[in-house]
Amino acid sequence: MNPDGETSIEVRGQRTRVLQRGSGAPVVVLHGWGGRVESMTPVIDCLSTSFRVIALDLPGFGESPVPIGAWGTSDYASFVRDVLGEVGVQRAHFVGHSYGAKTSFYLAATNPALVHKLVLQGSSGLRTPPSLQARVKRRASKAARAAGKLGPPGRTLRDAIYKRIQSEDYRNAGALRPTFVNVVNEDLSSVLPRVQAPTLLIWGSDDDAAPLQHGQTMEKLIPDAGLVVFEGAGHFAYLDQPERFCVVVRHFLGAAS
Repeated sequence: MNPDGETSIEVRGQRTRVLQRGSGAPVVVLHGWGGRVESMTPVIDCLSTSFRVIALDLPGFGESPVPIGAWGTSDYASFVRDVLGEVGVQRAHFVGHSYGAKTSFYLAATNPALVHKLVLQGSSGLRTPPSLQARVKRRASKAARAAGKLGPPGRTLRDAIYKRIQSEDYRNAGALRPTFVNVVNEDLSSVLPRVQAPTLLIWGSDDDAAPLQHGQTMEKLIPDAGLVVFEGAGHFAYLDQPERFCVVVRHFLGAAS
C-alpha cells in the first residue's frame, strides 16, 4: 500500500481502515472505545513529522465493520498484530488511549518482540471493587430480569429499569454489545508484569473513566514504567493538553527536537 495514505485491509475476513503518515521508525496509534482514527488526529499530527505513524479504526468503530462474534482484548490484539504484518511492520512503538492503550499493553505482554516502547494514556484494563451505586444497579438488574418474566407489564417495567441503569456506552454499543460486555469485565492486572517494553503512563488527574489510582497501580505492576500526571486534565488528557502531550511523548520515543 501507499506508505503515506489511507486504505482498507482485510485480515481473516475482517476489514479495517488503516491510515499511514510520515516516515521513520513506525509508531502504532490506537484510539479508545467509541473512537476512530480521527479521534487521534493531534497525536498523529504530532508524531508523523518524525515517525511513520500507522493508525487504524479498530473493528466495530469508524469505517471498520463490527467483528463477527463476541471479541475480547486478545482478539483485538491479534488483529492489530496481523494488520501490522500486512503493512510490513515487525516492531513498533505503540501509543494508545483508553481501550487502545489496553490493547497495546496486551500486545506488549503477549508479543514482546513487536513492541519497542509503549505509551498508555488513561488506559483501561483494571477493575475496582464495585461502588455502592454499582451494587444498587446490580440488584436493580436482577429485579428487572425477574419482572421481565411476568408478561407484557413486567417487560415494560424491565425495559424502563434497564434504560435507567445501563451505561451510555452499553446503550450505544448496538451490535458490539457482546464484545463490550466481554471487554468491560476483563481485569488484565495479571498481564501487566509481563510487559517488557519501557512504558510511559500519562494520566489526567481528573480522569473519571479510568481513575488515577489505576495509573499508579499500572506503574507498580509494569517492570519499566513511569507515570506522568497532567493536572486538571480528564480522560482525554491528550486533547486537554495537546502541546504537553506531544512534547512528552516525542521525548520519550526519542524524536529529534
